[in-house]
Amino acid sequence: MKIPYSYSPGLPLPQGVHLAKDGVNFALFSRHATRVWLLIFESAEAAYPAQTIELDATRCKTGDIWHIRLIGAGRGLIYAYRVDGPFLPEQGHRFDAGKTLIDPYATALASPRHLDFGVICQTGDPEQAACPVAPAVVKCVVTGNGFDWEDDRPLYHAWSDLVIYEAHVRGLTVHPSSQSRAPGTFLGVIDKIPYLKSLGVNAVEFMPLQEFNPDEITTTNPANGSRLTNYWGYNTLAFFAPFEGYGSRLYPGCQIDEFKTMVKALHKAGIEVLLDVVFNHTAEGNETGPTLSFRGLDNGIFYMLEDDRRFYKNYSGCGNTMNCNHPVVRNFILDCLRYWVVEMHVDGFRFDLASILGRDRDGSLVPNPPLLEQIAEDPILRDVKLIAEAWDAGGAYLVGRFPGERWSEWNGLFRDDIRRYWRGDSGMTGVFASRLCGSADIYEHSGKAPVNSINFVTCHDGFTLADLVSYERKHNLANGEGNRDGSNDNYSSNHGCEGETADEGIRHLRMRQMKNLLATLFVSRGVPMLLGGDEFCRTQHGNNNAYCQDNEISWFDWSLLERNQGFFRFVKSLIALRRRYPVLSSERFYSPEEISWFNPSGHPPDWHADGAIGCQIHQEQGGQLLCLLANPTHQGVAFHLPDPPRGRHWERLLDTGAAEPRDICEPGNGIQLKRGDPIVLLDRSFVLLAAH
Repeated sequence: MKIPYSYSPGLPLPQGVHLAKDGVNFALFSRHATRVWLLIFESAEAAYPAQTIELDATRCKTGDIWHIRLIGAGRGLIYAYRVDGPFLPEQGHRFDAGKTLIDPYATALASPRHLDFGVICQTGDPEQAACPVAPAVVKCVVTGNGFDWEDDRPLYHAWSDLVIYEAHVRGLTVHPSSQSRAPGTFLGVIDKIPYLKSLGVNAVEFMPLQEFNPDEITTTNPANGSRLTNYWGYNTLAFFAPFEGYGSRLYPGCQIDEFKTMVKALHKAGIEVLLDVVFNHTAEGNETGPTLSFRGLDNGIFYMLEDDRRFYKNYSGCGNTMNCNHPVVRNFILDCLRYWVVEMHVDGFRFDLASILGRDRDGSLVPNPPLLEQIAEDPILRDVKLIAEAWDAGGAYLVGRFPGERWSEWNGLFRDDIRRYWRGDSGMTGVFASRLCGSADIYEHSGKAPVNSINFVTCHDGFTLADLVSYERKHNLANGEGNRDGSNDNYSSNHGCEGETADEGIRHLRMRQMKNLLATLFVSRGVPMLLGGDEFCRTQHGNNNAYCQDNEISWFDWSLLERNQGFFRFVKSLIALRRRYPVLSSERFYSPEEISWFNPSGHPPDWHADGAIGCQIHQEQGGQLLCLLANPTHQGVAFHLPDPPRGRHWERLLDTGAAEPRDICEPGNGIQLKRGDPIVLLDRSFVLLAAH
């Protein structure tokens, strides 16, 4: 490595680090900085910068961009910054020249092999080239664009065809039962592609995989004293960089090539890649948190501050809130999204606590938020999938009202209403019908369609499906917060016993309720999302907030797949059934001619009454005719069915009350019903009939 490097002033654009013919160009935003140093290291393990270059403010600064070009430098160079300026917290400035800072545009980070992430910054004199940096400091890596994508192209699956599988990169394959060749990594995901294809999903929504600090949590599990970790990753450290811990660490920055290899393999299998991104806050926390990047570059621009500017507005619940609608921050977020689409071939994004992206610089919600409109209208992002978690920790709940027709939304009302209906809560008949029909009551008034609703009954945040029917209370003591964390409103039921039980009656009822919940999910209009592992009854033993559990509480135990093959077959068949009858996944709301509702007697239902309900669904194109029957009550119910057209008969394809394998059948293999005969539904069961 050629150190020291000679250098020239360089160029202010593009921001970040870019390879040039004669070296590497560095460009860094800071409006209020008075001095900037570029630190060059021989390796990620180096405790001292091998070269420290102060940028000349008269030659290496254009507007608010500090820039420099290192002659002869190239891919693999390890670097960081130090920045000086006013330390005036009462004015919002928190510059500290002794802190080593990460480039916000860094595309890869590198850390020592035995990194304790708890130490990520160190004070010192930036003017001394030999000034020590803590050996555990995370540094940036210069990367290149030499990956061979072959002929990889976006898949552009229609929303109506999409079946999303929410998964955690590490959790998917790190358990010994996964038998992965690269457990817990991007490459490990490739081992599970045949499984995902067999299940029938065609999009994977990965929980955060942009760089985060896994060791920022300092508390321990009170039961065994083990240290807790930031397992979920919802505290982003570097937004352009895939998490180093999901790579092999063969060389600095290898995680980029390995992420791309994963994406290319998923695309070849017809599976889209969606990223859960967290632009609402960062890993720097509140005023007592570490200075890692944004705080040391221009605190008052990157964050929303209180009137007393020493403190941070906290609509995220995590200590700080990104100032998303400041023009500088807007451009940063757009640059980041474009990078993941253009360079990393990502197909779409799910935005965590997305309502924050609609708040202005004072924290107020605005009718036409500039950032959300820019994301939706950006020409590079025009065809990517955009999904909003349409709420935040500041009280905003915008489900059905999230700005912009391009945005689909996690439909939290679908989750809650379907849970409550099958739990047997009173007054849920009408909302159950609305959710099954695509939630027109939520979306139609704003010009949106069923596909703007991402339907789910479970997700990473809350109980798994198996726990939803096994626990009435959260059991989060292992998180070290006295069971105070996690939601108390789970709309769950243990059906007679809290947790695991040997009672066969309870076990059968729980299995039936899991089938009811997922059957409703996959016959409802909208885009279904399945929590990874629910298809084989993964459990977190009642923990509904496993954000800090990098252990068997969170990992996919693939031995459950063998033990629950019958349920896996049921879920796999549900997905196939949805695709076989496209009337269920239409991008339009039902017209009155397409669907008719009835009670068990065959008469129009009383929407204010509780009890079983049925509907007949007709699609003229293709002549599909279906009948759905739902009984959430504790008694069996006999339904009088509408007669199918002459020459056709009702065939029972799905019955959650039936024993395997009659619980779900392919057309032609189901039980034929005699015309005029009633059908009896078991208590708490769901039936689908098709006219053939």
